[in-house]
Amino acid sequence: MTIGDLEVGAKARVIGYHKGSSSYRTRLLAMGVTRGESFQVRRTAPMGDPVEILLKGFSLVLRKDEANVVLVERM
Repeated sequence: MTIGDLEVGAKARVIGYHKGSSSYRTRLLAMGVTRGESFQVRRTAPMGDPVEILLKGFSLVLRKDEANVVLVERM
C-alpha cells in the first residue's frame, strides 16, 4: 500500500520505498518522510493529485508520483 492508496483521514506509518525510486526517495527523506514516521492524510485534490498529509506537525503536499513510491501500513 502507498500514500496514494489512502483515503482522507486515514492514519499510516512509513515502512519503506519502492525500489528504483532513488530520485524521489532522497527528496522525501529530506522532507522528513522517514521509515517509522506516522502521518495522517488531510485532503486530496479531486483527481487524487496532489495529496496533503500531516507529518511531524506540519502539512506536506506530495504529487501523486511521489506519494506512490512511499510504502505504508495503515494504523
